[in-house]
Order: sequence, then structure tokens, then C-alpha cells
Amino acid sequence: MNLISKTPIVILNFKTYLESTGKNALELAKACEKVAKETGVNIAVAPQPMDLYQLSQEVDIPVMAQHIDPVTAGGHTGSILLECAKEAGATGTLINHSEKRMKLADIDEIVKRSAAEKMISVVCTNNIEISAAVASLGPDFVAVEPPELIGSGIPVSQAEPEVVEGTVAAVQKINPSIKVLCGAGISTGDDMKAALELGSEGVLLASGIILAKSPEKALLDLVSKI
Repeated sequence: MNLISKTPIVILNFKTYLESTGKNALELAKACEKVAKETGVNIAVAPQPMDLYQLSQEVDIPVMAQHIDPVTAGGHTGSILLECAKEAGATGTLINHSEKRMKLADIDEIVKRSAAEKMISVVCTNNIEISAAVASLGPDFVAVEPPELIGSGIPVSQAEPEVVEGTVAAVQKINPSIKVLCGAGISTGDDMKAALELGSEGVLLASGIILAKSPEKALLDLVSKI
């Protein structure tokens, strides 16, 4: 299934938690699929590279890469090739996550190559200024995540609402077709509701769902107030 731009959207970044690795990754993806079908909310998952193919074969929700390297086919041992990720089933990719920062020129390259391969690009940023710079590159989504709030349990929508509102305004001024996502600390229905009220069109999250006692129940709560 292609990663569609239907919003609101929830993108769950699996990172490298054991709770979202291998068999656990598949179980988590199936929980996301179940909630997506029950609620009608667009939910996408971003597993580790080695789990991409299996998940893309087993679930009917969008599966994304966590990162793509700015390399072409050839001698780049250990790199993640865009064409390989696409063939493994990725319908889009995260770019420039705070745990995998990239140079602006490399972000530009991956955004352009993603568009050429009809893959959705979600560029992560950490403030209004970087969000504006990235918007000029024309990605499909900008996901703003102040790094100090990632994994903190403190949602950016409440701790730094001006960052979300400012990013939405800056991105819309440059390119109204780009959608803004809210990240960092998002885990509950109240968090997501607040993020949407600030102008974002979805959320990018991880630990709040992955490490929950019941990820399925946590997801249901997340989308309960949309």
C-alpha cells in the first residue's frame, strides 16, 4: 500500500528498541494495522532496515524507511540505498531525524530522489528556522521535534507550542502543499489533539507507544480525540 497523504496521520518510528525488533516489530505493525482499520486513521510504521521487507509483506498499512543515505548504487558498504529500501517495500522515508542528522545538501538529494521514485519524504527538523529552510526543498512533510523533548514524555505541543505554530506558519508561507507533523513527547489522545489544534496534520512518535504496556491500547487512546 502506498503511503498516502491522508491526514491526520500517525507515523510510528520503531527506532532500535528490542520491543520493535524482528518478531516484535511484526506484532507491533499488526497492532497498528488493526487500529488503523478500526478507526480509519492513517497510521504508518518506520521499522529498522532489516525488518522492512517482512513488514511490507505482512501488513496493509504504509511502511517507511527510518533513513536513506545519499548514495547511489555501487561501493557503499553499510549504507541504506533508496532503491533497495523501495524494493523492500518502503513507500516513504524519514530524513534527518535528530538521531541521524544530515547535511542540507544531502537532505535535498534524498527529497528529490524520493520524489523521483514516488516515495513520500518526511524531513525532521528541530526549530522554526530549520523547518523554513527545509520547506524550500519541497518535501511532503516536515516533522518538527525539539531534540530535548524527544523521549522525555513532555509533548512539544504543550511544552513549546510556539514551535509548532511557528513552523506551520513558516512552512505554509513557503509552500502550502507541505504538511507539518508534530513530534517529541507525543503519547496520548490529549497530546495529539493539542498538536492538531496548533495546526499540525499529524504526529511522529516512538517510545510513548512502543514501550507502552499495551501498544494497541496506547494507539487507540492516541487517536481517540481526533
